[in-house]
Amino acid sequence: MSKFRLAVVQLQVTGVKSDNLVRARRLVKEAASQGSQVVLLPECFNSPYGTSFFSQYAERIPGESTQMLSEAAKEHQVYLVGGSIPEEDGGKLYNSCTVFGPDGELLVKHRKVHLFDINVPGKICFQESETLSPGNSLSIFETPFCKVGVGICYDMRFAELAQLYSRRGCHLLVYPGAFNMTTGPAHWELLQRGRALDNQVYVATASPARDEAASYVAWGHSTVVSPWGEVISKAGAEEAVIYADIDLQYLSEIRQQIPITAQRRDDIYAVTAVQETS
Repeated sequence: MSKFRLAVVQLQVTGVKSDNLVRARRLVKEAASQGSQVVLLPECFNSPYGTSFFSQYAERIPGESTQMLSEAAKEHQVYLVGGSIPEEDGGKLYNSCTVFGPDGELLVKHRKVHLFDINVPGKICFQESETLSPGNSLSIFETPFCKVGVGICYDMRFAELAQLYSRRGCHLLVYPGAFNMTTGPAHWELLQRGRALDNQVYVATASPARDEAASYVAWGHSTVVSPWGEVISKAGAEEAVIYADIDLQYLSEIRQQIPITAQRRDDIYAVTAVQETS
């Protein structure tokens, strides 16, 4: 199958977990009704984003939020990339993305590999490592359409991760992410286009919708980028579902026209994985 429809849900997240789960499930249903076969939710879709919230909203996996994801994927017969939730495991907290297949089974769990620790003086200082622990593996899942590589937000800044996913046969990379009002306008789209262009893959990002009253204000602008580096679908700041038809024949044609994969100088350089893919 050379084409499939992807839906990206830009969810308005509140401080009430049950409301977030109900709204997310309703928008997954809406996406499926529009013919979507793969649906992507945003980072921290079940809770506000912030170090003060992670322990309060954390769950074990399986748990309440992942149960909803499993049921929604099965009910609507979609591959559901469950954004991310704060996960508690063994006394540690992780920022984790679970992916469920149309049978409701868990396909992969990606724990955010690169923690968001930044300090832009006068603008934003944020330290995920104050409360979260990093994941230690790459995460790929298979669909009848193509392989998909998973990263979360800050993971997108690391080109090596995307390169490894591409080398392992992924044609779509998904990044649930909550960039902010400083890094969002500066880097959000640029990074997506860079990852797509460098690796000749589709890239999709899902942000929470913007809430100006939140302690951490998300940029929004969930996006899908083609292997040509072109933005083919993009949300604004408000809650929305956006769609893109992922054309794998088009991807193949681009790779034939500009054959960088065959032209790489593996005798000079290499990007290798130390940990195995989950």
